[in-house]
Amino acid sequence: MFNPCVVIPVYNHHRVIASVVARTRQFGLDCFLVDDGSEPQCRTVLHRIAANDPAIKLLRFDENRGKGAAVCAGLEAAANAGFSHALQIDADGQHNIEDIPRFIACARQHPGAVVSGSRIYGKVPASRRYGRKLTDGLVYLHTLSQAIADSMCGYRVYPLRETLQLLQHCKVGRRMDFDTDILVRLYWEGVPVQHVATPVIYGNDIPSHFNLLTDNLRISKMHLRLFLGMLVRIPGLLALNRQRPRVDAQY
Repeated sequence: MFNPCVVIPVYNHHRVIASVVARTRQFGLDCFLVDDGSEPQCRTVLHRIAANDPAIKLLRFDENRGKGAAVCAGLEAAANAGFSHALQIDADGQHNIEDIPRFIACARQHPGAVVSGSRIYGKVPASRRYGRKLTDGLVYLHTLSQAIADSMCGYRVYPLRETLQLLQHCKVGRRMDFDTDILVRLYWEGVPVQHVATPVIYGNDIPSHFNLLTDNLRISKMHLRLFLGMLVRIPGLLALNRQRPRVDAQY
């Protein structure tokens, strides 16, 4: 049975999270908010949001563990509550929330796949644009294919059974390395990837928690691990890629 919900990792997004949740809830999906060790002001806002809507569940970390850890906790809570799929959306307002029905429709049609956003850029900092091109090239190498159009987009629908099976036997990145790491590893496990083209919004009023030094180092280590993992999977990946050609964003 197809039963989707929403998971939103939150870290000090008190200025915009109420709007993000309200716009998300208009589509009738239950929502799991995961407070990743936010400061008191944000904690208060999250408590107020959850207290006013029984369809919103609030999970809390006492200290910041990272986006990946927050998403994984939300996915596990969603599965334990009986949901089959979880749509991950960021708390900072960058994602086009009005595209949620398109993501859900794609997941409904392809329930065994992970549905990943493929970002459409307007004005975007050059560093982000070049970073995406570099990451895309590395992911093509890790998968020996172009099956993943955009591994850095955090707007996606996870099939919970397949995702939690992966997490039971595989340690994935817990911070800014999470989105790429888990998507490549799901692909390695044979989980198909579908794409939804979606615009993103970048602005000076949207805070970033990306640390130039530590997160770039963490991401570099992730790519090294994925490259080494690809080497031992070459025969299997070649066979998989012959069976599963790239599917461009259609939804």
